[in-house]
Amino acid sequence: MHKKWSIVILALGLIGCNREKMIEANPQMKLKPYPETEKIAHTDVYFGVTIDDPYRWLEDDLSAKTKAWVAEENKVTEDYLSQIPFREAIRSRLANLWNYERYSAPFKEGEYIYFYKNDGLQNQAVLYRKKGEEGIEEVFLDPNSFSEDGTTSLAGVSFSKDGSLVAYQISEGGSDWRKVIVRQTADKSIVGDTLVDVKFSALAWHGNNGFYYSSYDKPEEGSALSAMTDQHKLYFHRLNTSQSADELVFGGTAMPRRYINAYLTEDERFLVVSAANTTSGNELYIKDLSDISSSFVAIVDNFEKNHDILGNEGSRLFIYTELGAPNGKVVTTTIADPRPTTWDNLIPETQNVLSPSLGGGKLFASYLQDAISVVKQFDLSGRLEREIELPGIGTASGFDAKKEEKYLYYTFTSYIHPGTIYKYNIATGVSERYKKSGVKFDPSRYVSKQIFYTSKDGTKVPMIITHRKGIKTDGTSPTLLYGYGGFNISLRPAFSTANIILLEQGGIYAVANIRGGGEYGETWHIAGTKMNKQNVFDDFIAAAEYLIHEKYTSSEKLAIAGGSNGGLLVGACMTQRPELFKVAFPAVGVLDMLRYHQFTAGAGWAFDYGTSADSKDMFEYLHSYSPYHALRPKTAYPATLVLTADHDDRVVPAHSFKFAARLQEYNTGDNPVLIRIDTKAGHGAGKSTNMVIAEYADKWAFMLQNMEMGYITHHD
Repeated sequence: MHKKWSIVILALGLIGCNREKMIEANPQMKLKPYPETEKIAHTDVYFGVTIDDPYRWLEDDLSAKTKAWVAEENKVTEDYLSQIPFREAIRSRLANLWNYERYSAPFKEGEYIYFYKNDGLQNQAVLYRKKGEEGIEEVFLDPNSFSEDGTTSLAGVSFSKDGSLVAYQISEGGSDWRKVIVRQTADKSIVGDTLVDVKFSALAWHGNNGFYYSSYDKPEEGSALSAMTDQHKLYFHRLNTSQSADELVFGGTAMPRRYINAYLTEDERFLVVSAANTTSGNELYIKDLSDISSSFVAIVDNFEKNHDILGNEGSRLFIYTELGAPNGKVVTTTIADPRPTTWDNLIPETQNVLSPSLGGGKLFASYLQDAISVVKQFDLSGRLEREIELPGIGTASGFDAKKEEKYLYYTFTSYIHPGTIYKYNIATGVSERYKKSGVKFDPSRYVSKQIFYTSKDGTKVPMIITHRKGIKTDGTSPTLLYGYGGFNISLRPAFSTANIILLEQGGIYAVANIRGGGEYGETWHIAGTKMNKQNVFDDFIAAAEYLIHEKYTSSEKLAIAGGSNGGLLVGACMTQRPELFKVAFPAVGVLDMLRYHQFTAGAGWAFDYGTSADSKDMFEYLHSYSPYHALRPKTAYPATLVLTADHDDRVVPAHSFKFAARLQEYNTGDNPVLIRIDTKAGHGAGKSTNMVIAEYADKWAFMLQNMEMGYITHHD
């Protein structure tokens, strides 16, 4: 008997050993000729300087000629990717990893607790509800029923205060243009007509009569995806009336603003309007809806800093502001005279960046300390009650709740800590685990550590490096360096199921918290804007050099990635230092810096970038690093997979089209330069699970093939 079981165990062991195998990279990849992209003479003159733009015709993204070019480029890309021996194995592994139930933190509306859940491989997460914690779960809204291919997504929900009505936005094909549908929550019946052509908008209910929303005039037919959207307008939609009868409340020709956002305080007494012309700095207005004769009062009447009303207690207002406080602070004032001269400090500025919220009658101050979360709880008089004990070092988010709530739900995550939901007792400060992630990942096998490296000008920059325990630092590890560096946005530690592929292969995932972001407040942001933008690229290049110098990797095993402003980052760095990287993934990038402001909402990015029309100096600076213009003939560039989508109406795909066309023209050497263009997709939000998995599979396959790494299959 003993001998028999020994044989069985040995056999099982051999089977287990055989389950993992190496699939070698293809040594004989064949790259089809790139499409012959027509060059049509076109020039622009900036301050007496003539700039050639022979690929200008690709800006017409709806023309038959451009569509034909897209189809031909996708054919070349697909042909190349299909030759990678492990592409399907990676896709299959990703599908396996993705196939677990994923939940959002719950939130209460009326009698119900609502939450999002994806059962694993559903294209879109489903909105469920239940009556109380012990109630029976039921589907409330299923976006998977909105379209057959999963490309129509739920893009935000807003409930009336009593929870009896819900307005929700849908996005078709990833577009920023939304439709709004209203339903009774009791029987899910539709109320009134569907609103159309809503863009960059919250939905703010006033009682059960209707809601406020923002939009632009829809561009002329044929240019909806690329035409400038300049004047935002705030409307009030009364239920069961035509959208054409909606009342203009704020903005328009009398008060043109590029971005207008409106919300009500929880008691619905005050309507708050934030108005801005760029992505940084806003005016703040308030209107007392309890007084029918009241008009808007300006709390802040300039765009110099960022401000937000957190809530109120009767006539007392709680305001977040960066006025005189680059890292942010909380002040109080009253509706009688809410101007800055009357503000009293409640939570003073600290050396760490502040993001405050209200919940359960308390004020939660979430701080960013070297990109890591620290959360403190204050009462409404500004007295510190406690620092919240978090599950580890990482990112905690979601510290808000209605005033009467006794509990709130927050999510904690890091690069090796899958997103976990905690239920927090506001009175006692005790957290209990509410939902554990079901992803197949063992954090104990990995390490994520923060280091500080020195940039070109001596600035210390943080970077978090994540990898399997026990890897050798001999310069051979495949490494992906990720960055953003703009718009005051902070890259905070967060778990990514897709990154398991790299970590399982003994690879390294590094995230650099470069200037231009918000990790150290306004000062850090401003240091990466306009004529300081090169600091951002220098920081990222220095991160790459650190990883190579410390023998985490080498230039032959280093890839860089970033999306949107991060796509600009990748484009600028690969044109300035093409020899430093083996692979580049510029995704939905801002790549033509001379013309970005002439499309959709691009003009609003001028605070960060400046524009080519500002001055001769600004034009010359932008021209010097603009990735499309910085490409040079007969230069060997990294293996490049440009990523974009045909419905991206935020960073229009023309940026990527023109960059890819010129890159293919100029590149020498054996590295492929391809463009992958998703159809029926936009800037990224709302993509179906199938599309997300397919894209990541292609990226990992492209990266490992071009590093000649091969792929070790993985089974659970």
